[in-house]
Amino acid sequence: MRALVTGGSGFIGRWVVNELLKDGHLVWVVDNLTNGRTKNIANFFNEPNFMDFVHGDINNSQLLADIFRNKFDICYHLAAGINVQDSIDDPAKTFENDTIGTFKVLEECRKNKVKLVFMSTCMVYDRAFNSEGIKETHPTKPASPYAGSKIAAEDMVFSYYYAYDMPIVIVRPFNTYGPFQKTGGEGGVVAIFIKNKLAGKDLIIYGDGTQTRDLLYVEDCARFVVTAGYSQSVEGEIINAGLGRDISINDLAMLIGGNEQKIKHVPHIHPQSEIKKLLCNFQKAKNLLNWQPQTDLEEGIKKTEEWIKSTNLL
Repeated sequence: MRALVTGGSGFIGRWVVNELLKDGHLVWVVDNLTNGRTKNIANFFNEPNFMDFVHGDINNSQLLADIFRNKFDICYHLAAGINVQDSIDDPAKTFENDTIGTFKVLEECRKNKVKLVFMSTCMVYDRAFNSEGIKETHPTKPASPYAGSKIAAEDMVFSYYYAYDMPIVIVRPFNTYGPFQKTGGEGGVVAIFIKNKLAGKDLIIYGDGTQTRDLLYVEDCARFVVTAGYSQSVEGEIINAGLGRDISINDLAMLIGGNEQKIKHVPHIHPQSEIKKLLCNFQKAKNLLNWQPQTDLEEGIKKTEEWIKSTNLL
C-alpha cells in the first residue's frame, strides 16, 4: 500500500511508521513537529520504502492537496494536539488542530478516494463503572476541550462514511507509553516517573493518586492501529485497544520508583477533567482483528526504562 501518516514523527506515529515499513508498504509522513521530532524517524530515512517526510501543518489546505497527489491507498491520521491541560488553557488551538485539521484531512481523503484511520482517544469516555471495563458502547463524557474536539472529529469522520461511503475506522487506544515518548511535562506518566526515578527526583502525583489508568505498550498500540487499517471488517466502526488491566497512579509510582518516601502529592491542576477509572475492554478488537496486547505492564516499564537510560534523557 501507499500510506500517509499524519503526525508520523510523534511518539505513536513513529511506531506506526515502523510497523508499516516492516510490512513492506510505501510510507509518507507529514508533521508540523509541535509534538513530533525528526530524530524519532531519522533511522527510517535511508529505507527504500520511506518515501518522504514533509514538515508542514495539516491545516494548510494547499500543502495537504500537494501531498495527496501521491495517490495514497490509506491515511493514518494521528496529527493532533494531545495535551489535556493545554486544551483547557487554549481550547481554540486544540479545536483547530484536532477538529478542523481532521476535516481538512477528510476532504482530501474524499477527493482522492483514500481510506482513513482516525486516531481518537480513551479520554472521550466517562469513567469505567465496573471490572468489565469500557466497551465502545460506553457513554462518552467530554470533560476537556481535547476530548470534545476528538468527539467532534469522530462525528465528522462518521459523516463521511455515511454521506460519501468513504472507508473509515476510528481507533481509541488507552494510555500509551514506551520508547520515544517524551519525558518532560507533556510526556506520559510512565516516562516522567521513570526519568525522575533515575535522576533521584521525587515522583509527583496530581491529586490523591487513586485515579487509575489502563497502560498500553506502544508497539502493541501501533500494531493495533495498523491492523485496523488493513481490515475491512472494522470499517465504519469504533475500536478500543488497551491492556485490560488498570492501575492506580499511586501503585504505578510504587511499581516504578519502589520508594514511598520519594512519592509526593500536589493539588490537581484541572481536577474537573480527571477520569477516575480508565479500564479498557478490548474484546471487539480481539474478535474482529484478532488483536490483543503482547506486552504486560512490568515488561513494558522495563523496556521503557532501558530506552530512557540508553538515550541519556536524564
